[in-house]
Amino acid sequence: MNAILDAIRWFFHDQQWHGTDGIPHRLAEHLWYSGLAFAITVVIALPLGLLLGHVRRGRAASFFGFSVIASANGARALPTLGLLILAVLITSSSLVPTLVPLIVLAIPPVLVNAYTGVQQVEPELRDAAEGMGMTGRQVLWRVEAPMALPLVLLGLRTAAIQIVSTATIAAYVGLGGLGRFIVDGLKRQEYSSTAGGAILVILLAFLIQFAFGLLRRVAVSPGLRRSS
Repeated sequence: MNAILDAIRWFFHDQQWHGTDGIPHRLAEHLWYSGLAFAITVVIALPLGLLLGHVRRGRAASFFGFSVIASANGARALPTLGLLILAVLITSSSLVPTLVPLIVLAIPPVLVNAYTGVQQVEPELRDAAEGMGMTGRQVLWRVEAPMALPLVLLGLRTAAIQIVSTATIAAYVGLGGLGRFIVDGLKRQEYSSTAGGAILVILLAFLIQFAFGLLRRVAVSPGLRRSS
């Protein structure tokens, strides 16, 4: 209980809201790292997942799709901090070591959910679309992708929350973000700072979940929301 009260008092200190060590600046840094990692993840994983789900004919295509999905799932077992340290050792950039583990962590839910969402589209819908003269690309974007949207958004939400929660590791390589409050607080034994930083990360994760909930209500048709 004392830790919670200390964290609340920490939030009301004037120094926490000004300067490069203040909450607004650290939050902006955290959002920058997280947003960049999320954007790269979406560019890589979302089109690949949709394409692998769409290309379903032939043994070679099935084997390739299975291999990519299995590799993505296997990446979840990689230690995030270990990847961070390895990236620091092999690169000279200060930003790349932070992005690499975040992207590796976020790709699996986006890739797997996009793939699964397209795979679960009823074959009759695909056949009807093809019977109307749609090309393979039109079937993917006009039929399969909209039907897969609930699972796609779930994968994107999971990835975004994982990135925001894990971006605190940026502090371990000297970068900013909300992780600075946690890491520096532990070093200095200022546990109010550690608790405050953790609370900020949790609140940010809840905010992202709420935003994706609103997006789902707007983007997904009521019939698909009820069935998913």
